[in-house]
Order: sequence, then C-alpha cells, then structure tokens
Amino acid sequence: MQLPADYHMHTPLCRHAVGEPVDYARHAVEIGLKEIGFTDHSPMPQDDFDNWRMLDRQLNEYVDKVRLAQKTFPQLTIRLGLEVDYLPGHEDWIRKLATRHPWDYFIGSVHYVSDSWDIDNPAKLSEWKKRDAFEVWSIYFERLAQAAKSRLFEIIGHADLPKKFGIRPAQDCRPLYEHFVNAAAEAGCAMELNTAGLRKECREIYPCPELLQLAHRKKIPITFGSDAHKPDEVGMNFAEAIALARSVGYTESRRFNRRQHESIKF
Repeated sequence: MQLPADYHMHTPLCRHAVGEPVDYARHAVEIGLKEIGFTDHSPMPQDDFDNWRMLDRQLNEYVDKVRLAQKTFPQLTIRLGLEVDYLPGHEDWIRKLATRHPWDYFIGSVHYVSDSWDIDNPAKLSEWKKRDAFEVWSIYFERLAQAAKSRLFEIIGHADLPKKFGIRPAQDCRPLYEHFVNAAAEAGCAMELNTAGLRKECREIYPCPELLQLAHRKKIPITFGSDAHKPDEVGMNFAEAIALARSVGYTESRRFNRRQHESIKF
C-alpha cells in the first residue's frame, strides 16, 4: 500500500517548530512517503498579530527553504503550500498572498473565534472557562463554513479543532457539522484528516468519525496531514488515519499541483 501524501507540516519560521524542511523531507523518504507538502503558518497583515507564524519579510525565505528540500531530495515530490488563517475581512490579504509565489495549495484553518482569541493556544486555555463551549463551537464552525464558502483554499484544516483540549459541548454538534459540510460540498474544497489530534488532549484525529461520515456522504474529498512540527512527526499515525477514512467509505485522497487537483487511491 502506498501511503498518501502528508500535506501539513511546519518549519522553524513559525517560531514553534524545529527542524529544517530538508530534515522533514529526509524523514519522509525514510518512512516511505512519496509526496509531502509544506504548509507553515502564513504571515498576517500585521507582524505583531500573534507570535506563532512567520513574519511577512520571511515569506521568501520560507519558499527558499522548501525549494532547497526539493533539490536535495529529487526522488520525493514536495509541494509548496501555506496554512492560512481565515478571519472575516482578511479575504483580500489572502488573495494577495496567493499572487506572491506559485503555490500548490492553501490549507484554510480557523484558529480564532475573535480577533484576539486563538482557541487552540495553550497560553489562553483559561479563556475557555469564561465561555459557553457550545457558543464557541458554534462561532468556530460558522467561520469554518465561511472559509469554505470563500473558495480561497484547496483544503480545510483540522475541522473540529475546538476539541483539542478535550472541551466538548453537552449539546449535539451535528447541526454545526452539517452547516460546514454543506458549505464545503458546495465550494468543492477538500477536508484533511489531521493526525495531530492524537497527540493532543482530545486523543482523536481531526475530524471526529461523525463529521467525517457526513463529509463522505456529501462526497467531500480528503487529504492527510500530520501537522508535523518536528521531523519525526512526518507521517505519524497515518495507519490510523487511513483506517478511519476507510471505515466511513473513503478509498481516494486528493493531491495538488499548482492549485490543480487529482484523486489517487490509498
């Protein structure tokens, strides 16, 4: 069985990852991957927006690092991407980013439910105690649906991120899932299976089986990502992710080249 591409990994430019792209690529070759993609956290319009992404002036450096990995490991297909935060009102900034390099794909992610609260930030975990969990999840999934509707992204990242710390609403979240899934299906974007959740307090792949099952029913394509922040996390827990995908009926994943796609069996 050929492993699907790992389309979600970071670099030290985001200020919370270690290892250069060549190190990630080397590990990918060692474990038998044929294709990977780098998607470090993109710059924001203001460099002081937060402290966990590259600065705007570092974007060219990021591309150069990925190009070096491509040259160093010609036997490995290495795609150039970005993980781009979706916030309402930032659409023009995202369009500008898209023109600056020949990207293969963008992962659209929601981390912020307001301009100041990134819900997955351990330094802001106390914010959860001030909010109703269902309200937070509702805002999150509304923004995730908006991200899909924007058609600015090839892939939607870690689609139920609010569960990261194990904080889940008592209410039924299925209507929230359905709202997002309908938007993604209409837009034609893919959704990733992100194995980083298995390394977090929730101990579960993003997305949960119920959300993934809804996505399959709507024929939403998928990709796979480790969300690696160090080289030995590349491809981590892909066997579990593949088993989850197959359990709801998936047999293909999507791959990208210059923002065009095709489907391959896994």
